[in-house]
Amino acid sequence: MGRHMKNVVVVSFGFLLLFTATGSLLNLQSSLNADEGMGLASNSVTFSSIILSSMFITPTAIRYLGCKWTIFAGMACNVVYTVGNFYPSWATLMPSSVIVGLGESPLWAATSTYLTISGGLHAVQENKKSQDVINQYFGILYLLYQSSAVWGNLLSSLVFGQDPITVNSTGDDLLFCGVDSCGAPDVSSGNSTTRPNDRLVYTLLGCYVGVGVLAMLLVAVFLDNIDRKITPEAKSQQTETFCSTLLATFRQLKDKRQVLLIPVTSYIGLELGFLSADYTKNYVTCALGIHVVGYVMICFGVTGSLFSYVFGRLSQYSGRMTLFILAAVTQLSCILVLLLWKPHPDQLPIFFVIGGLWGMADAVWQTQTNALYGVLFHSQKEAAFANYRLWESVGYVIAFVCSFFLCVDVKLYMLLAVLLLSVSLCCIVEYEESKNPTPGIEDAKSVVPEEKNNVLEILETPCDCSFSPCQHT
Repeated sequence: MGRHMKNVVVVSFGFLLLFTATGSLLNLQSSLNADEGMGLASNSVTFSSIILSSMFITPTAIRYLGCKWTIFAGMACNVVYTVGNFYPSWATLMPSSVIVGLGESPLWAATSTYLTISGGLHAVQENKKSQDVINQYFGILYLLYQSSAVWGNLLSSLVFGQDPITVNSTGDDLLFCGVDSCGAPDVSSGNSTTRPNDRLVYTLLGCYVGVGVLAMLLVAVFLDNIDRKITPEAKSQQTETFCSTLLATFRQLKDKRQVLLIPVTSYIGLELGFLSADYTKNYVTCALGIHVVGYVMICFGVTGSLFSYVFGRLSQYSGRMTLFILAAVTQLSCILVLLLWKPHPDQLPIFFVIGGLWGMADAVWQTQTNALYGVLFHSQKEAAFANYRLWESVGYVIAFVCSFFLCVDVKLYMLLAVLLLSVSLCCIVEYEESKNPTPGIEDAKSVVPEEKNNVLEILETPCDCSFSPCQHT
């Protein structure tokens, strides 16, 4: 296995371990910490903090810490959040939610930047197109990241399954499922959503802390610090003023392509927010009970994971736009079904089919949008991926707020409108990119051939990437 592929596998397995804990814990907040709406408030604080982090922290963190140690620090914030759930109260849960939110945007932006750099350098070595290698790398990342939904939900289902919950949905309850839930009594009134006993909660949280710490150690010990090695101007960049670095996220919005990608980036947050907040509650929980939610989300995670890898490999033959259209048609079909369908326990396969198709479409949005950012904004990676996390988080917050104030059918129509707008603007971006391709790393050989040789020489230099940043002389 080459050095670049090794790094991709290391960071991808780190994300698998980390989000096995954090992803599942975010989904469980409304059930574990339902008193006074503390769990929902916690999620709101988390995503609001991600927005602030994307605007003010991410470019600065990556510039001064480098990608590797920014990833490590972001993972540490996730572990702090898990620890804060052992004794949940307003005094412990809200600060830990702020911490994980502040670390989330730098974590993802640094990872995306890292894969973009690594993919570009691998393309130089192998004489390949950088966008093809970058697509493949993001496919591997999301293959393992999406599978964390499987293992996290399976772990929570197995632990909480030791405290069985009996669910009885009556015919009257089913009348208020799906789009008919607006203005109805609590759809889950017949389903127990009380907090499991503390022994089981502590067991689950202990497992989550363990896998989170393991993810940190994996990155600290085995991940190379490549962005410091290959950037000759790194030291000169350190001399930029703090304000200049801080405002990099906002300056990125001067690029028309970045503005055109705002809808599709926000749509990722909207569609995932709808799935976790509305589909699980108003369809799955209403008709089947809360104990089935984990298994439906496992189906979502399996398809999302597998198709992330498939689409990462397939994109070099089909092109991104073909995959975007496939995802749009798939999710459009799901939205129409959700508008017309009356959920019933006798239709069990439909709940899983919708979850699986949603995961397949999400695999396209996640892998191809990240890859598109890496290709279009190669010279502004940190600021671009900070914008990615910013606008995705805006989508999450909108979905979260709408879950309180809008009916399900209104949210579905809103999702449909944003989906159509997103695909239209993506077509414009892809068309302009096909007419005037953005130069990639491999194009440097046609401008300054010596620079390519310097890069390859640096890459061949052994690097001691232990717990201190790599230094090359």
